Amino acid sequence: MIWELELVIYIFLLLSAIVALEVKDLLVAVVMTTVFSFLIALLFVSMGAIDVGFTEAVIGAGVSGILYVVVIYQTTRHSND
Repeated sequence: MIWELELVIYIFLLLSAIVALEVKDLLVAVVMTTVFSFLIALLFVSMGAIDVGFTEAVIGAGVSGILYVVVIYQTTRHSND
């Protein structure tokens, strides 16, 4: 893969991780962790580990993201402002 494209993916990876850790809203955090997993899957594919990238995309970005969203909507919201 072109190293410039990998650098852009690494920058977006770092930004999505920082946003996921610092944001207060749980839904935004889940979306950012899903984006993080998808970017990791892209990096795996770019390194030639297509089976690992596919597994990360399905499990990390797909199933886990859906499970987290369902769990968030099953809970109640409390604010400590």
